[in-house]
Amino acid sequence: MEHLIELKDVYKIYPMGSEDVHALDGVSLTIDRGEFVAIVGQSGSGKSTAMNIIGCLDVPTSGTYHLGGVDVSTMNDDQQAEIRNKMLGFIFQQYNLIPKLTVLENVELPLLYAGMDAGERRERARKALERVGLADKEKHLPNQLSGGQQQRVSIARALAGEPSVILADEPTGALDSRTGREVLGFLQKLNAEGDTVVLITHDNSIAVKAKRIVRLQDGRVIYDGDAKDPRAVVRPEESGEEAGA
Repeated sequence: MEHLIELKDVYKIYPMGSEDVHALDGVSLTIDRGEFVAIVGQSGSGKSTAMNIIGCLDVPTSGTYHLGGVDVSTMNDDQQAEIRNKMLGFIFQQYNLIPKLTVLENVELPLLYAGMDAGERRERARKALERVGLADKEKHLPNQLSGGQQQRVSIARALAGEPSVILADEPTGALDSRTGREVLGFLQKLNAEGDTVVLITHDNSIAVKAKRIVRLQDGRVIYDGDAKDPRAVVRPEESGEEAGA
């Protein structure tokens, strides 16, 4: 079966003075359609670099990355932008909503950039708002909503393009714990409805809401498996042994 996401022996190396820093050091990883995977690691572990490569925001120094069977690891900026718009929906820590646009207009915006006609844009945006429980807020401005509602608008914006992958980068980082749980609940709901969700976080308590955890340390995968396995949340230096796959 073809994997939706496949990284094979991926390195990302940055020259720092006389030394090379291996942000990713031979990472191999596959994610299939319908999975909910958390990529976890502390600062400097390589998780942000992994997100940038999976999100077609960067390319590997070496190794390959296939998204939906297409090799994107050697694409130029324009080609990456095209596949990003077609296949990926992004949710960030900051909601990145435009204050002067209504909720509906904010959700429509990526579709406008994609050249979609007005009728279909509106229909898709309304459907996405309905999925996150904000159909009655479409005429509101962002500052008329709570933080959790604003993050749900950004989730709707990611959904409106009907992406193959929802890529959520620390999506609860700007929220209080109760609202953060609510947003994670929405991601779980979307996954239950068939969406593929990749969550990037440093927080174990958030990562365990996924079904599978991939833990990075020093640019390498040190655990890849069930989120309920104790090894998923115990780092090797704490447990005294290396967590297996």
